[in-house]
Amino acid sequence: MINKNELYKVKDEALKNHIPIIMDDSLDVIKDIIQKEKPKKILEIGTAVGYSASMFAIYGENTIIDTIELDENKANEAKKNIEKIGLSEKINVYIGNAVEILPSFSDKYDMIFIDANKGKYPIFLREAIRLSHKGSVIIADNILYKGYVMSDYNLHKQRTAVRHLREYIKDSTENKNLETKILDVGDGLAISYVK
Repeated sequence: MINKNELYKVKDEALKNHIPIIMDDSLDVIKDIIQKEKPKKILEIGTAVGYSASMFAIYGENTIIDTIELDENKANEAKKNIEKIGLSEKINVYIGNAVEILPSFSDKYDMIFIDANKGKYPIFLREAIRLSHKGSVIIADNILYKGYVMSDYNLHKQRTAVRHLREYIKDSTENKNLETKILDVGDGLAISYVK
C-alpha cells in the first residue's frame, strides 16, 4: 500500500531544505513516457532523497528501479523515505560514485534517468547507451541549467558544468543511434530514444 502522505512529506522536506528534486512539469512529461512505454526496469543516476524514484515506481505498475546516490547520508535518507512510502520492494538504492559503479552494471534498462553531477553527463550518456536496448529511453534532467547552456555569458563557477551539458546535447543529438529532443520544461529535459 502506497503511503501518499509520506511521499508528499518527502517532497515538502526536500523543498524546505533546498535539496534539488525533479520539477513538477518535468515529472509530468516523464509520467506520460512511463505510462506509454511501460518500462519494466528503470535506472536512475542521482537518487537524492528518493522522491523521483518513488514517483517513477508509482507511475510504473510493474517497474523495478535501480538508483545510484553518491552522498551516503542522502542515500540512507532515501532508503528510509522509500520504506515509509511503501516502495522498498520496487526500488534498489546503490551508494557510491556512479562513474565507478555503472561499469559494473550489465542489465539492460528500458528507461534511464540522469540527474546527478552535471560535469559527468557525457560519461553518464555513454554508460546509458551501453545499458540500453532498442526502444529504451534516456532522459537527462537540468539539461538547460538555468538557461546558462543556451547563453553566451556564464559565471566562472558554472563554466565546467555548462561545457559538459553542451557536450551531452551535442553527443545525444548527433548520435545516429539516438533520436533526441530537448524540451524547455523545468530546467530542461533531453529525451533520447534508442533506435
